[in-house]
Amino acid sequence: MTAVASAPEQPGRIKAFLRLVAIEHSVFALPFAYLSAGVAMDRAGDVRWWDLVLITVAMVAGRTFAMAANRILDRKIDALNPRTQNRELVTGAVSLRTAWTGAAVSLALLFLAAGLLNPLCLLLSPLAVLPLIVYPYAKRFTNFPHYVLALAQSVAPVGAWLAVTGTFDGSGPAWLLGVAVGLWIGGFDLIYACQDAEVDRRIGVHSTPARYGVPAALHLSTATHVVTFALFVWFGQVVGLGWLWWIGLALTAVAFAYQHMVVTPNDLSKVNRAFFTANGFVGIALFVFALLDLVLHP
Repeated sequence: MTAVASAPEQPGRIKAFLRLVAIEHSVFALPFAYLSAGVAMDRAGDVRWWDLVLITVAMVAGRTFAMAANRILDRKIDALNPRTQNRELVTGAVSLRTAWTGAAVSLALLFLAAGLLNPLCLLLSPLAVLPLIVYPYAKRFTNFPHYVLALAQSVAPVGAWLAVTGTFDGSGPAWLLGVAVGLWIGGFDLIYACQDAEVDRRIGVHSTPARYGVPAALHLSTATHVVTFALFVWFGQVVGLGWLWWIGLALTAVAFAYQHMVVTPNDLSKVNRAFFTANGFVGIALFVFALLDLVLHP
């Protein structure tokens, strides 16, 4: 009797692929792309809805490609980890061919959206893809793959700014926001990786928790998020955002504090709550309060 013979009925290919890439997690970085684009449009005095549609397509396609590539390249590692051995490529719910096809379609959509935005975005789009490809390999050679992920995620606000303006002129706020977003995501990836510290040591996967221990990783995550928060403050000052932005930042501070309080070296049971709930809230809250500030206080 084979594993295939006893496997339950598989979902449709598209549905299974969307589960593979956790499409709903696009909520993390997408609001900051909108925020960067919104600030650029506010300065230009012109809301360009088609650009926002294309930015959405590019962001979701880029993240989908990154997740598909990560799952493809890590499928053998995932099979060795009890936490990840039920992922779709390991169980066969998604075939390797389907995953590669989805990755290729996503990459094509990213390049198409970039080309429709402006020539600069199209020219730079391969550079935006590069760290997305490097990240899955980072855990093979560095104890700090979380900061390679940070680099990959920092592209979103910068890319959104260039999508609206078509130039690097005056793009300082976007770079500031990009670094903040990258460190934010890198910081909570440090927390997320703590779940796999023991398994990673056993199978030879590199990460900060595996190399230096969970307590050190959590302390580094806290320090990273302190820097993140300082950069968000700086961004608000540079852009000239008003009191609504500061309310959003206050709520963000609470979410950060909650995240670092509920996850401790002796209790990692609430990692998913910190990862999904708190961080999803941060992205949405900051975007909503910044948008309200831009609309109500032009």
